[in-house]
Amino acid sequence: MKKIALVLFVFVSTMTNAQIQQNQPPQINVSGEGRVSVVPDEAVITIGVENTGADAADVKKKNDAAIDAILKYLKNAKLPEKDYQTKRVSLNRNYDYDKKKYSYVASQTVVIHLKDLTKYDALMMGVVDAGANTVNGVEFRTSKQAQYESEARVLAVANAKKKADDYTAALGQKTGKALLVTDNTQTYYPPAPMMMMNKAMDGAERQTLAVGEMIVTANVNISYALQ
Repeated sequence: MKKIALVLFVFVSTMTNAQIQQNQPPQINVSGEGRVSVVPDEAVITIGVENTGADAADVKKKNDAAIDAILKYLKNAKLPEKDYQTKRVSLNRNYDYDKKKYSYVASQTVVIHLKDLTKYDALMMGVVDAGANTVNGVEFRTSKQAQYESEARVLAVANAKKKADDYTAALGQKTGKALLVTDNTQTYYPPAPMMMMNKAMDGAERQTLAVGEMIVTANVNISYALQ
């Protein structure tokens, strides 16, 4: 009895799927991409302080003093407090098997949202002078991200429609209305290469930032009816 019921269930399911496929209109599925080139006007900079020593309290004290100096510098530089934040604090104990003794590593990172790239070099020199000894990364961004994403989406749809029209024209048919739209966009902020703060021999500061361009992209999948 169970076997008969299972066969009946499979038969009904097959018939249902066949009916659904039969009722679906002929369609074409295409992907589209929109790309907008943008000159970044902001950066997210991650700096840090790291100290190593035999005494945990001592390395933590050195780190705290450097971070305090960095935060005071940022405040004096008139950066809004909402534009910088402590991100990670750690104090780890390591064992050196060759020397048969422990050491301690204290580290802390601060993330800075710099909204005026003309201040980049002065800012980096300032935090280094205050005690930062690591630069963990720089990400370029634009203050008009939402606007450029909207432009990229329009371009992505136009690109998908052009592809669909090319295929349907080759088939001797026409592109109908859109049946399904799927957004496949993933936001990506390109990092800048690691860089060091240097000064020219005559004391003048060198330019250490090449902004270049960033690409804001949108990716979409669209199913069109075939006519």
